[in-house]
Amino acid sequence: MHALSSDPKAISFFAKELSWLSFNERVLQEAKDKNNPIIERIRFLGIFSNNLDEFFRVRVADVKRRILLSNLPDAHFEENEALLNQIQKKVLSLGKKFNHIHKQIFNDLNAHNIHVKQPEALSDFHKQWLRDYFNDQVLQHLSPILLTENRDYSDLINDTMTYLFVEMRNDNDKHHHALLELPTDRLDRFVILPPEKTRRQKTLMLLDDVVRYHLREVFSNFLSFDHIEGYEIKLTRDAEYNLDDELEEGLLDKMSKGLKQRLYAEPVRLTYDEAMPDSIMKVMKKRLGVTHQDALIPGGSYRNFRDFIAFPNVGRGYLENKPLPPLKSSAFDKHDSAFKAISEQDILLYYPYHTFNHMLEYVRQAAFDPKVTQIKINIYRVASRSQLIASLINAAKNGKKVTVMVELKARFDEQNNIEWAKMLSEYGIKVMVGLPALKVHSKLCVIHRKEKGQIVKYAHIGTGNFHEKTARIYTDFSLFTKHPDICNECDDVFKFIETSYRPFTFKHLMISPLNAREKIYSLIDQEVKNVREGKVARITVKVNNLVDKELIEKLYSAAMEGVKIRMIIRGMCALVPGLAGFSDNIRVISIVDRFLEHPRVMVFENDGNPQVYISSADWMTRNLDHRVEVGVPIYDESLKQLIIDTLELQFRDRVKARLIDSEQKNNYVNRGNKKKIRSQIAIYDHIKKWESSRT
Repeated sequence: MHALSSDPKAISFFAKELSWLSFNERVLQEAKDKNNPIIERIRFLGIFSNNLDEFFRVRVADVKRRILLSNLPDAHFEENEALLNQIQKKVLSLGKKFNHIHKQIFNDLNAHNIHVKQPEALSDFHKQWLRDYFNDQVLQHLSPILLTENRDYSDLINDTMTYLFVEMRNDNDKHHHALLELPTDRLDRFVILPPEKTRRQKTLMLLDDVVRYHLREVFSNFLSFDHIEGYEIKLTRDAEYNLDDELEEGLLDKMSKGLKQRLYAEPVRLTYDEAMPDSIMKVMKKRLGVTHQDALIPGGSYRNFRDFIAFPNVGRGYLENKPLPPLKSSAFDKHDSAFKAISEQDILLYYPYHTFNHMLEYVRQAAFDPKVTQIKINIYRVASRSQLIASLINAAKNGKKVTVMVELKARFDEQNNIEWAKMLSEYGIKVMVGLPALKVHSKLCVIHRKEKGQIVKYAHIGTGNFHEKTARIYTDFSLFTKHPDICNECDDVFKFIETSYRPFTFKHLMISPLNAREKIYSLIDQEVKNVREGKVARITVKVNNLVDKELIEKLYSAAMEGVKIRMIIRGMCALVPGLAGFSDNIRVISIVDRFLEHPRVMVFENDGNPQVYISSADWMTRNLDHRVEVGVPIYDESLKQLIIDTLELQFRDRVKARLIDSEQKNNYVNRGNKKKIRSQIAIYDHIKKWESSRT
């Protein structure tokens, strides 16, 4: 954050990178919280670790690039150097908290008859079993890289994997060094040992320890040594890659080449076992080409906790969250056809409270419905075994005209989307790969259907991806509508993607980069006008990230005019709330719980007639100006009220809501004498009652 000053306008913004680390600290709070089931606490350690990997690959890498380009005008070298130091300091602080929480959780597991053991602590029975398991299952997957002098081996490291940096030495002080990749992509990270005495007691080991315990067997047939040690390391690279616009090749080939560049990109972080002796660390740094700008992060003996997201529950059911069975939409359920249901009324689904099967059924029925002539859809991220993709292929087989916009630049899903694009093309589906300068992040599906001799359009507009798996853990809204103007405008979005040089006018939809920013500003201005006229004026916003400085300044101005602003920001929040005379009309909370909060919602009071929008766009410059995003107004009064009700429940959360303040303390919202409401559970119950009242 900019340094504090007596002038509140001089402290307008938090640094987005530090704000993001504050968000990840909220994830760590969930791992620490003993009110959470213990297996869920372990999984939060995995989420924290996975988040941090991406943070370094994307955000820290960006800061490093800005430092390396410090010879350019307006490079702000000193500012970026200071920011990198602040990031390093915060990451080290979070790392210490992480290690303490990790040890505490593993100790707490013992009380539930689950023991994560070191090989040295095993009985003779289990040691023999482990030796057989290693020889039969593990050894075949180990391929050491022997290190020699005067070479940088960092380009051989896959930054999604964990390695052992191995030193072998003789008593005469002759040394050998090697890198050994842990085969966690081929074997389970968590090895469940067979019961020895009682089936109640469960014993687990990490694959890391299995390999480390048998290191001597890996090398002894080929090298002579008296002592061997192995310490875990993990290298993280810059996730950016360059596409040469002058290459005479298709975008698919360019993307494939760009992804290969990522394998050899600059390292931005090296995490290592803090027990590693200085003498070995010196060799490691030299062999991996680590510079002073790379973040050297010490930690415990394990690296890459990402796999802990899938930590198995080998104990009782109560050790993880009780499932919340997805609810059926009464509007869809009382009709045998999705199109009859949507013809009767607009339908809103809220995942994962509602089942995603309604969306899958909408596309499945369209694939063979004789009246359907055309399907258009955006794909940003989809499941690895996607039923939706299968339905699109079936639609093509049934002679439907199918157009799929595949976003090849969806970060970390690029390779998957390249493969989907190729497969869909093979079935005769028209595949669009977007605009060179704009990612297509909208969540649209438009279906053309011939009814009474006329083409009638149906549209889906959502806040989340068409992904069966994430729809079970991300909260997102989906609107299904037959509204002619909205459906025509959704159709025009596809035309804009294909022919962006043509002029398009959107009266209902918020479209980035065409009108979204102006529309949001206009809605804010209306609230300012209302407050000046003595009317109630309020803005309620829920987004993942708020970092666009121009938009934040607009909110500051509205707040200083007297507009009451409430916000639910899951992740980065560059806005500084609660500053007297400046932003004290702005209240921001963040909710981290069992589901990932993902919707983007805007509610403008509009003098008692609220205007409600759902959108695919976060309030970031990239989403407003450099991506294709779609926001839609909710016109049905009952659906509008449902969205408002869910937001109100979140503002009343006194279990999982954190207050975002000017010091980023991450304090839980003070309960006071208020009812103990956990909003995600309360929302599930509310929607369940709402659906039953409509049957």
